[in-house]
Amino acid sequence: MNTNATNSESSPIQSGRRARLSLADWMPKIVMAPTMIVTLVCIYGYMIWTAILSFTNSRMLPSYDFVGFDQYERLFNNDRWIVSLTNLGVFGGLFILICLFLGVVLAIFLDQKIRAEGAIRTIYLYPMAISFIVTGTAWKWLLNPTNGLEKMMVNLGFEDFKFDWLINPDMVVYCLVIAAVWQASGFVMALFLAGLRGVDSDLIKAAHLDGANTFTTYRRIILPSLKPVFFSALVILSHIAIKSFDLVAALTNGGPGYSSDLPANFMYAHTFTRSQVGLGSASAMIMLGCVLAILIPYLYSELRGERHE
Repeated sequence: MNTNATNSESSPIQSGRRARLSLADWMPKIVMAPTMIVTLVCIYGYMIWTAILSFTNSRMLPSYDFVGFDQYERLFNNDRWIVSLTNLGVFGGLFILICLFLGVVLAIFLDQKIRAEGAIRTIYLYPMAISFIVTGTAWKWLLNPTNGLEKMMVNLGFEDFKFDWLINPDMVVYCLVIAAVWQASGFVMALFLAGLRGVDSDLIKAAHLDGANTFTTYRRIILPSLKPVFFSALVILSHIAIKSFDLVAALTNGGPGYSSDLPANFMYAHTFTRSQVGLGSASAMIMLGCVLAILIPYLYSELRGERHE
């Protein structure tokens, strides 16, 4: 009888314990559910909706009169879209290459255990804490021919000095490169510096024992071991370049004319100011395709690396 009494008393205790364990298992899912719902609806849901609208003749308001690939055909027959794609190629290519080069050089410089490393690293990283709107506005002042760098040099006595890239349709895209590189190169430096600090010191000591100088050690041993960092930086910089909108809006507003437009500015202008929702949606899907073309190989390489491990 004592055994039965003990079992009957322990049964509610065990039930309560199971209920608490079950609640503990479900609590993270309950907490994350609102975020997951918002993400699915407001990100992936709108992606799907934008894809649907890109096959319709939507203008000021969405409509569901499907016209096939007509909007994509109109898009690639639009001179402004071709200019924006060309600008993206120039801006993105130079932005990525220069940021990678400067990031590596600055990281190697800081990796030499110099004095005041913390202060210098903060100075390099500080521009990344500023929004592209602020960056674009500041560089607009600096590059303005009437009161910026050109005026300063003329006042210093260099009367023949001329720097009018901001108002030159053939050179204005390089102003975007200058401002974007200034902001993002410090972030790339931080990525590579973290990678350099993670390299096995025994490899470096062995290379020095074999007679390799510092330059050869970095070129042959250290930098090749940082391929994952290179790939990560490439993906991040490519994503920044493709979605760049606020820098252009603040620095050039797409001008002169539309000579400094990027795809994001084209999409905004045609969707929200020209009442061509279908055309703007088609341009947005092309931008999404560019991002996926970079992201999918990155994810594939990461997943394949995990399988090998």
